[in-house]
Amino acid sequence: MHINILAGGPVELLPNLNEYKQENEVWVGVDRGVFTLINMNITPQIAFGDFDSVTKQELMIIEENVENMKIYKPEKNETDMELALNWAIEQRPDLIRVFGASGGRLDHFLANVQLLVKPLMEDNNVKIFLIDKQNIISLKGPGSYKIKMRSDKKYISFVPLTLSVKGLTLEGFKYPLKNRHISIGSTLCISNELVSDNGTFSFSEGILLVIRSND
Repeated sequence: MHINILAGGPVELLPNLNEYKQENEVWVGVDRGVFTLINMNITPQIAFGDFDSVTKQELMIIEENVENMKIYKPEKNETDMELALNWAIEQRPDLIRVFGASGGRLDHFLANVQLLVKPLMEDNNVKIFLIDKQNIISLKGPGSYKIKMRSDKKYISFVPLTLSVKGLTLEGFKYPLKNRHISIGSTLCISNELVSDNGTFSFSEGILLVIRSND
Protein backbone atom coordinates (compact mmCIF):
# COMPACT_ATOMS: atom_id res chain seq x y z
CA MET A 1 0.00 0.00 0.00
CA HIS A 2 1.12 3.53 -0.82
CA ILE A 3 -0.15 6.60 1.02
CA ASN A 4 -0.08 10.06 -0.57
CA ILE A 5 -0.45 13.07 1.72
CA LEU A 6 -1.20 16.54 0.38
CA ALA A 7 -0.56 19.48 2.68
CA GLY A 8 -1.50 23.09 2.12
CA GLY A 9 1.69 24.38 0.51
CA PRO A 10 1.71 26.52 -2.65
CA VAL A 11 -0.19 24.80 -5.46
CA GLU A 12 2.27 26.11 -8.05
CA LEU A 13 5.03 24.00 -6.50
CA LEU A 14 3.13 20.72 -6.78
CA PRO A 15 4.19 18.07 -9.30
CA ASN A 16 1.57 16.54 -11.58
CA LEU A 17 -0.47 14.53 -9.07
CA ASN A 18 -2.19 12.62 -11.88
CA GLU A 19 1.03 10.62 -12.21
CA TYR A 20 0.34 9.17 -8.75
CA LYS A 21 -3.32 8.28 -9.22
CA GLN A 22 -3.28 4.48 -9.09
CA GLU A 23 -5.59 1.84 -7.67
CA ASN A 24 -3.47 1.01 -4.64
CA GLU A 25 -2.97 4.65 -3.57
CA VAL A 26 -4.56 6.01 -0.39
CA TRP A 27 -4.98 9.80 -0.45
CA VAL A 28 -4.83 11.93 2.68
CA GLY A 29 -5.61 15.64 2.81
CA VAL A 30 -4.15 18.05 5.34
CA ASP A 31 -5.99 21.31 6.02
CA ARG A 32 -6.18 23.34 2.78
CA GLY A 33 -4.63 20.40 0.94
CA VAL A 34 -8.00 18.64 1.26
CA PHE A 35 -9.70 21.36 -0.79
CA THR A 36 -6.86 21.25 -3.33
CA LEU A 37 -7.31 17.49 -3.79
CA ILE A 38 -11.04 17.88 -4.35
CA ASN A 39 -10.36 20.55 -6.98
CA MET A 40 -8.05 18.06 -8.71
CA ASN A 41 -10.81 15.42 -8.75
CA ILE A 42 -9.04 13.33 -6.12
CA THR A 43 -11.20 12.38 -3.14
CA PRO A 44 -9.12 11.82 0.00
CA GLN A 45 -10.05 8.81 2.13
CA ILE A 46 -9.27 10.80 5.29
CA ALA A 47 -8.63 14.45 6.15
CA PHE A 48 -6.74 16.10 9.02
CA GLY A 49 -6.66 19.69 10.18
CA ASP A 50 -8.03 22.61 12.10
CA PHE A 51 -9.06 24.02 8.72
CA ASP A 52 -8.18 27.58 9.65
CA SER A 53 -6.78 28.11 6.15
CA VAL A 54 -10.07 27.54 4.29
CA THR A 55 -13.22 29.64 4.07
CA LYS A 56 -16.55 28.50 5.51
CA GLN A 57 -17.77 27.75 2.00
CA GLU A 58 -14.66 25.71 1.20
CA LEU A 59 -15.07 23.78 4.45
CA MET A 60 -18.64 22.94 3.49
CA ILE A 61 -17.39 21.55 0.17
CA ILE A 62 -14.78 19.50 2.03
CA GLU A 63 -17.37 18.07 4.44
CA GLU A 64 -19.65 17.16 1.52
CA ASN A 65 -16.88 15.19 -0.20
CA VAL A 66 -14.85 13.57 2.59
CA GLU A 67 -16.45 10.99 4.86
CA ASN A 68 -13.63 10.59 7.36
CA MET A 69 -12.77 13.98 8.87
CA LYS A 70 -10.34 14.48 11.75
CA ILE A 71 -10.97 18.05 12.90
CA TYR A 72 -8.82 19.60 15.64
CA LYS A 73 -8.69 22.87 17.52
CA PRO A 74 -6.03 25.33 16.30
CA GLU A 75 -4.50 25.26 19.81
CA LYS A 76 -2.75 21.88 19.85
CA ASN A 77 0.73 20.45 20.39
CA GLU A 78 1.14 18.88 16.93
CA THR A 79 0.90 20.42 13.48
CA ASP A 80 -1.78 19.10 11.14
CA MET A 81 0.96 17.46 9.11
CA GLU A 82 2.37 15.61 12.11
CA LEU A 83 -1.08 14.24 12.95
CA ALA A 84 -1.56 13.06 9.36
CA LEU A 85 1.90 11.55 9.09
CA ASN A 86 1.55 9.72 12.42
CA TRP A 87 -1.68 8.17 11.15
CA ALA A 88 -0.04 7.20 7.86
CA ILE A 89 2.92 5.54 9.60
CA GLU A 90 0.53 3.55 11.83
CA GLN A 91 -1.02 2.03 8.70
CA ARG A 92 2.37 0.42 7.95
CA PRO A 93 2.42 1.21 4.22
CA ASP A 94 5.32 0.39 1.94
CA LEU A 95 5.68 4.01 0.90
CA ILE A 96 4.50 7.46 1.97
CA ARG A 97 4.68 10.44 -0.37
CA VAL A 98 4.16 13.93 1.05
CA PHE A 99 3.21 16.77 -1.30
CA GLY A 100 2.62 20.43 -0.55
CA ALA A 101 5.01 20.36 2.40
CA SER A 102 7.67 22.71 1.00
CA GLY A 103 7.51 26.33 -0.07
CA GLY A 104 5.51 28.95 1.75
CA ARG A 105 6.38 29.16 5.45
CA LEU A 106 9.96 28.15 6.17
CA ASP A 107 9.17 27.03 9.74
CA HIS A 108 6.60 24.56 8.42
CA PHE A 109 9.03 23.25 5.81
CA LEU A 110 11.80 22.66 8.36
CA ALA A 111 9.35 21.02 10.73
CA ASN A 112 8.14 18.73 7.94
CA VAL A 113 11.69 17.66 7.14
CA GLN A 114 12.31 16.84 10.80
CA LEU A 115 9.14 14.74 10.92
CA LEU A 116 10.93 12.26 8.67
CA VAL A 117 13.26 11.42 11.55
CA LYS A 118 10.57 9.65 13.57
CA PRO A 119 10.46 6.38 11.59
CA LEU A 120 14.27 6.17 11.73
CA MET A 121 14.24 6.56 15.52
CA GLU A 122 11.53 3.90 15.84
CA ASP A 123 13.34 1.49 13.52
CA ASN A 124 10.43 1.64 11.08
CA ASN A 125 11.52 0.89 7.52
CA VAL A 126 8.67 2.74 5.78
CA LYS A 127 9.98 4.91 2.94
CA ILE A 128 8.89 8.56 3.14
CA PHE A 129 9.52 11.18 0.47
CA LEU A 130 8.75 14.90 0.44
CA ILE A 131 8.03 15.75 -3.19
CA ASP A 132 7.48 19.02 -4.99
CA LYS A 133 7.87 20.19 -8.57
CA GLN A 134 11.62 20.61 -8.21
CA ASN A 135 12.77 18.31 -5.39
CA ILE A 136 12.50 14.84 -3.88
CA ILE A 137 13.66 14.72 -0.26
CA SER A 138 14.24 11.72 2.01
CA LEU A 139 16.15 10.83 5.17
CA LYS A 140 18.45 7.86 5.52
CA GLY A 141 20.01 6.14 8.50
CA PRO A 142 23.31 4.22 8.45
CA GLY A 143 23.55 1.62 5.70
CA SER A 144 24.26 1.11 2.01
CA TYR A 145 21.85 2.31 -0.68
CA LYS A 146 21.50 2.06 -4.43
CA ILE A 147 20.37 5.13 -6.34
CA LYS A 148 19.24 5.37 -9.97
CA MET A 149 19.82 8.18 -12.41
CA ARG A 150 16.80 10.37 -13.17
CA SER A 151 16.96 12.79 -16.07
CA ASP A 152 14.38 15.05 -14.40
CA LYS A 153 16.27 15.19 -11.09
CA LYS A 154 19.94 15.06 -12.07
CA TYR A 155 21.39 16.80 -9.01
CA ILE A 156 21.85 14.79 -5.82
CA SER A 157 22.86 16.45 -2.57
CA PHE A 158 23.74 14.84 0.75
CA VAL A 159 23.26 17.01 3.83
CA PRO A 160 24.02 15.90 7.42
CA LEU A 161 21.02 16.23 9.70
CA THR A 162 23.03 15.19 12.75
CA LEU A 163 26.22 16.82 14.05
CA SER A 164 28.19 14.52 11.78
CA VAL A 165 27.77 11.71 9.28
CA LYS A 166 30.61 9.23 9.44
CA GLY A 167 32.11 6.97 6.80
CA LEU A 168 30.29 8.47 3.82
CA THR A 169 31.22 6.71 0.59
CA LEU A 170 29.85 7.69 -2.84
CA GLU A 171 30.39 5.40 -5.83
CA GLY A 172 29.27 6.03 -9.39
CA PHE A 173 29.16 9.80 -8.82
CA LYS A 174 30.89 12.67 -10.61
CA TYR A 175 32.49 13.56 -7.28
CA PRO A 176 33.14 10.26 -5.45
CA LEU A 177 33.99 9.96 -1.78
CA LYS A 178 35.64 7.26 0.29
CA ASN A 179 34.96 6.92 4.02
CA ARG A 180 34.65 10.67 4.68
CA HIS A 181 33.27 12.23 7.85
CA ILE A 182 30.94 15.14 7.04
CA SER A 183 30.04 17.67 9.74
CA ILE A 184 26.74 19.55 9.89
CA GLY A 185 27.12 22.84 8.02
CA SER A 186 29.41 21.37 5.37
CA THR A 187 28.53 21.98 1.71
CA LEU A 188 30.93 19.32 0.42
CA CYS A 189 28.16 17.07 -0.89
CA ILE A 190 25.93 19.65 -2.57
CA SER A 191 25.00 19.26 -6.28
CA ASN A 192 26.63 15.94 -7.07
CA GLU A 193 25.62 13.90 -10.13
CA LEU A 194 25.60 10.26 -11.18
CA VAL A 195 27.92 9.34 -14.06
CA SER A 196 26.17 6.05 -14.87
CA ASP A 197 22.67 4.62 -14.64
CA ASN A 198 23.20 3.53 -11.03
CA GLY A 199 25.31 4.51 -8.07
CA THR A 200 25.62 3.73 -4.39
CA PHE A 201 26.08 5.69 -1.19
CA SER A 202 26.81 4.35 2.26
CA PHE A 203 27.70 5.61 5.72
CA SER A 204 28.19 4.15 9.19
CA GLU A 205 26.80 6.75 11.59
CA GLY A 206 24.40 9.69 11.60
CA ILE A 207 21.33 10.77 9.66
CA LEU A 208 21.62 11.96 6.08
CA LEU A 209 19.24 14.22 4.17
CA VAL A 210 19.15 13.16 0.51
CA ILE A 211 17.86 15.77 -1.94
CA ARG A 212 17.28 15.05 -5.63
CA SER A 213 16.58 18.22 -7.60
CA ASN A 214 16.62 20.02 -10.91
CA ASP A 215 17.07 23.67 -11.88
